[in-house]
Amino acid sequence: MIKVQDLTKNYGDVQAVKSINFEINDGEIVGFLGENGAGKTTTLKMLTGYLVPTAGSVEINDLNINDSALEIQKQIGYLPELNPLYPEMSVYEYLEFIARVRNITGKNFREALSRVVERCGLQGVVHKEVSSCSKGYKQRIGLAGSMIHDPKILILDEPVTGLDPNQIVEIRELIKSLGREKLVLMSSHILQEIQATVDRIMIIHQGEIVANGTNDELMSSFRGNTILNLEIRNANENTLKDLPVAVPNIHVSNIEEKKDYHLIQLEYSQEFDPREDLFNFAVNSSWVILKMTPTTTDLEDIFRKLTMEGKADA
Repeated sequence: MIKVQDLTKNYGDVQAVKSINFEINDGEIVGFLGENGAGKTTTLKMLTGYLVPTAGSVEINDLNINDSALEIQKQIGYLPELNPLYPEMSVYEYLEFIARVRNITGKNFREALSRVVERCGLQGVVHKEVSSCSKGYKQRIGLAGSMIHDPKILILDEPVTGLDPNQIVEIRELIKSLGREKLVLMSSHILQEIQATVDRIMIIHQGEIVANGTNDELMSSFRGNTILNLEIRNANENTLKDLPVAVPNIHVSNIEEKKDYHLIQLEYSQEFDPREDLFNFAVNSSWVILKMTPTTTDLEDIFRKLTMEGKADA
């Protein structure tokens, strides 16, 4: 379990992380979203003991990071954004080196090697040089190194950056399988990947946690109004003018005249569904509805809403 209370990090006069609070339970996969410079990596480095907080506390499995940093680091596997591989080594040599750093040798190393090679799907490359491996395999090698000591917690900073779509799917499935037995905290700026992988999402903006919940919880909290796009044939100026009067509680955001139809954008509250009234109005007005497409809020909308507010005035 990870428990963070009032965690703060200052660099001179700049407050990179501002008194944040959150908890992550065993068996959860949590996504940590934020813009570049929002405080993601700084937070992760404080959780792993690589940075000392200015204020606040971090507890990992009931151990305080200020008092028990070395013991906590034994329980954490950390994969930084810049995967620290040695390209001139073979995969075997690299994993052996990482194991020796953690005092895992002999029979213990052989058992650990067998476990991470199987877990990360490295059977075909274990005796190849790291430099000859694809980006996808290099991420797997980095994950294997972070797991060589069988940690209870995995902290992954941008684990799919630079990977092609097939490699992203492979790493996603690996992370999801690891989440069945470990606590996983992963940062990313790839929203769709976070949505497809994690159980819960935290969003950090300018050093503050601005959202924390499951995907469904975030959608429910931030969904706002629904946008409905209509493609209509046989509409004229009079019937278009009558539309907001005949169908209450809608706002006509935009009307665009195309070659042989009109494109109408409507906005309305989530508590109200005007589609039946719209259909009846269309029939009475001799409209032909070519398309009726509602647009719902997605994670990208929420992220932009939370991280773009105020920028226009900056």
